[in-house]
Amino acid sequence: MPVRVVLADDQPLIRAGLVMVIADIPDIEIVGEAGNGAEAVQLVRDLKPDVVVMDIRMPGMDGIEATRMITKEDGAPHVIVLTTFDDDDNVYNSLRAGASGFLVKDMALDDIVAAVRVVADGDALIAPKVTRRLIEEFADRPQRGAAPPPKELERITDRELEALTLIGRGMSNTEIAETMVISGATVKAYVTRLLAKLDARDRVHLVIIAYEAGLVSPAR
Repeated sequence: MPVRVVLADDQPLIRAGLVMVIADIPDIEIVGEAGNGAEAVQLVRDLKPDVVVMDIRMPGMDGIEATRMITKEDGAPHVIVLTTFDDDDNVYNSLRAGASGFLVKDMALDDIVAAVRVVADGDALIAPKVTRRLIEEFADRPQRGAAPPPKELERITDRELEALTLIGRGMSNTEIAETMVISGATVKAYVTRLLAKLDARDRVHLVIIAYEAGLVSPAR
């Protein structure tokens, strides 16, 4: 079955460009287009897509609020935020709202298509170097305090805490394995256990938890 996608962007040219690229791709199907957040929320309820490509800045309801409303419902699709990272201060907020990652608008359309596949498979889309930049960009924002309660952090082992810290620093599984001197399979096991113990949606959510718990900062 093709991956069913809803596009939400107030710029028709951007939507048209994506539709044109995706039209000849057999495993991805654009099932709906929205020009603002409210339309996107309604389309998701009506069409039950697998992935939503969501712009942040839209008239009326913006992409952050729309993402928050979409991801809180049962069976929610994965949301990819489409933004201009250098100019938009709301990337971090969009991830906290439940997005599974974000794309920059000047990326090649083929890269955006590849990202849709990645997220549809259940993986979070956030490159290690982007994770590090995200932490640096928002480290001074007054949004701590949303960290897991101490009892949840106490449920993880010392080695799992070390893995969580390295995830928060933006390291890939390979880099974590080298740092902790363990196998890639063990890293994957740690990630799986962290997702379960901390009730995290995906790897992006683990990054946010590590940041908000004070485990990582640009100076570490």
